[in-house]
Amino acid sequence: MSYIDGFVLAVPTANKDSFIDHASKADSLFKELGAIRVIECWGDDVPNGTRTDFRRAVQATEDETVVFSWIEWPDKATRDAAMARLPDLMQTDERFDPKHNPMPFDGKRLIFGGFAPVVDL
Repeated sequence: MSYIDGFVLAVPTANKDSFIDHASKADSLFKELGAIRVIECWGDDVPNGTRTDFRRAVQATEDETVVFSWIEWPDKATRDAAMARLPDLMQTDERFDPKHNPMPFDGKRLIFGGFAPVVDL
């Protein structure tokens, strides 16, 4: 069964085009490492909750939009092999070089995790 890496982050709304450009470049590396697909979703209907919500999870400000993203891998072994290679690639691949592809968001507020699907319809 596939394996999913999920991400939530806050991006300055004014940086939408920069984010799309950044993600398109960086995400192509995950495809090369074996990802089946990479999805980047720009927040469109992200309500404020009474106890918790996506905005609070990433400390989004009024001028930021929440982005929800995921990478689908064919299996956990492919994902683990890709993640083992990622630190070196982040040092050598231009797509992760801030001079060539600057992050248009605060990476310190990005949350992520790996997930094993339990229902797949």
